[in-house]
Amino acid sequence: MAEVADLKDFIGRKFCENVGLSPEVLFGEDLSLGEVILRSEKMHNSVDLMEAFAKSSNALRKEYGVRVRLPALSLETPISRVMELFVQECQQGRNS
Repeated sequence: MAEVADLKDFIGRKFCENVGLSPEVLFGEDLSLGEVILRSEKMHNSVDLMEAFAKSSNALRKEYGVRVRLPALSLETPISRVMELFVQECQQGRNS
């Protein structure tokens, strides 16, 4: 299993690709999920956001063999919290 820093880097890259925002914007400004939808040209609503999470989760499964399921999150949730949850889920998936 990868180290936490590697997981964060991988998840961050995949999520940026899926939402169409640069890491500097997405993480530098610690956007809320609602702000991600507003700023992304690829995102139109929360369904698009859920699809971006699913694509990122599928990439994690393919790369690291870990299944990740995120809880329901409000649109006010900052991206830093989403990253924490992704990593926690990866670590739990590794331990189960």
